[in-house]
Amino acid sequence: MMEHLPILVLVLSFICLLSIGTPVAWSIAISSLLTMLVTIPAMPAFTTVSQRMATGLDSFALLAIPFFVLSGELMNKGGIAHRLIAFAKTLVGAFPGGLALINVIAAMLMGAIAGSAMASASAMGSILGPEMEKEGYSKEFGAAVNITSATTGLIIPPSNVLIVYSLASGGASIAALFLAGYVPGIMTGLFLMIVAAFWAKKKKYKVGKRSSFKQVGKTFIDALPSLFMLVVVIGGIVTGIFTATEASAIAVLYSLILGFIYKEITLPKLPQILLDSSATTAIVMLLIGSSMCMSWALSYENIPQDISSGLLSLSENKIVILLIINLLLLFVGIFMDMTPAVLIFTPIFLPVVTKLGLDPVHFGIIMVLNLCIGLCTPPVGSVLFVGVGVAKTTIEKVFKPLLPLFIAMIIALFLVTYIPQLSLWLPSLFDL
Repeated sequence: MMEHLPILVLVLSFICLLSIGTPVAWSIAISSLLTMLVTIPAMPAFTTVSQRMATGLDSFALLAIPFFVLSGELMNKGGIAHRLIAFAKTLVGAFPGGLALINVIAAMLMGAIAGSAMASASAMGSILGPEMEKEGYSKEFGAAVNITSATTGLIIPPSNVLIVYSLASGGASIAALFLAGYVPGIMTGLFLMIVAAFWAKKKKYKVGKRSSFKQVGKTFIDALPSLFMLVVVIGGIVTGIFTATEASAIAVLYSLILGFIYKEITLPKLPQILLDSSATTAIVMLLIGSSMCMSWALSYENIPQDISSGLLSLSENKIVILLIINLLLLFVGIFMDMTPAVLIFTPIFLPVVTKLGLDPVHFGIIMVLNLCIGLCTPPVGSVLFVGVGVAKTTIEKVFKPLLPLFIAMIIALFLVTYIPQLSLWLPSLFDL
């Protein structure tokens, strides 16, 4: 019993703190402290917690996160979302469920540029939501499509979560992870579009007019400066011209110039944009610091090694182990935000899958895609709450149209899990 006391204290204290409404970051830090107090004296325990939270943030790679957050805020306020939606409208507006398909494509493009699911859900919901209602779409269906499609931006690079995974994995290539996210991200988006089209056809929602080649060309040219940022940021990282951190700074400069050119960003608006991005960065960094503390506590108590040997004792079949890990992560995603989940569970599961011959880059994409589903589920699903809030509806009403979209995401997850080349094909082309 005493051997298992630390893990019992960790799990029970974490669940209790969450259940009484303690913020996730503080729940993680306090439960880590209580776990340490079981085996070491109070003063060393308090000192270790504070040290681990500070040293957990002492990484050059993490500097990319505040820059990418700021570039996302600048793009969100800089008129980029409107241009991406207009371009997507000319591409798929005439298909069944045209406005829903526009939402998915625009969210994928927005995610590929801004790398933020919450920014995408907020922008797409506020712009497309009222338009979908005017065309006869139900508010709940529009919210469900917006919520699920927003998460594709966390798989399609640049992605802050993939940078966090690189740190947690002990140095998986950020360039390889970025490239590995394209095919799974686009495939997930396509699956969501198929489900949305079938649902729209079943409900007999209005179909838009087909756009002329001239209209497609015009909206593409309007959106081209925004899309070109992908070439600058990802191209620069892959070719080795600059690191991910340097690329994030370039993304800020590029999006700021673009906002001024579009005349959507002015000098009086900048302080609020900086304040919003600072608040988001502070939340993310606190989560990272507390998660690194829990990761150390787990390691000190040999919990990852115990779980690893326990999983391998159940089976040495790769298919079975990956199924178990996916089910565990789906469960974790319901109760824990993505950033701490990646930092805490990567050191636990990565040694298991590498023993079975899985590439760390491939596992990173599996993990992020899996935890994206958790962002759309209560009680901690941040994207779910943003999407529901923007649509002015309730979780209960949105849940029915969400279910088929969840199934589409789970199918995409299992295809990515068991077909490694979906993730590894692009990095292999660049010898990454």
